[in-house]
Amino acid sequence: MASSMVDRMIGAATLNVATYEEVEADDTATSQAAMVVALVAVAQAIGGFGGGGLIMGPIAALMGWLIWAGVTYVIGDKIFDGTATWGELLRTIGFAQAPGVLVVFAILPLGIGLLVRGVVGIWMLIAGIIAIRQALDFSTGKAILTAVLGWIPAAILMAIAGV
Repeated sequence: MASSMVDRMIGAATLNVATYEEVEADDTATSQAAMVVALVAVAQAIGGFGGGGLIMGPIAALMGWLIWAGVTYVIGDKIFDGTATWGELLRTIGFAQAPGVLVVFAILPLGIGLLVRGVVGIWMLIAGIIAIRQALDFSTGKAILTAVLGWIPAAILMAIAGV
């Protein structure tokens, strides 16, 4: 039986490898992953961290998610011989953003908000590397390399797209 979206978000946020394997294998979890991405964008808007506000923020986040997963797929699957589909990467990378809901607390004053942003950013980076590793079925080193190499073209494409 599939876990609920909240259970999956908690599993992804706690860096539970089994959760990433579950969402990778569940074709029906793509819409859940999209909801996670949109929820994080709303949390970022409330926390004063995301651009675009409560409407455009989630739209931009969803576009960025699609681009990032596509670039990651090309690099990881086609260049580094990983074994994933674009959908598997969409799902795992989407759920890897789950810690981002905590960025809503970036609204707190006195430097606490800045600390929240930093901690959550690092947390999401680690979750993203685990998501890439699990989806592409290769080493952590290749996952880090895929993430680093994929960030540059993804950032350029997102800038061109206005995301």
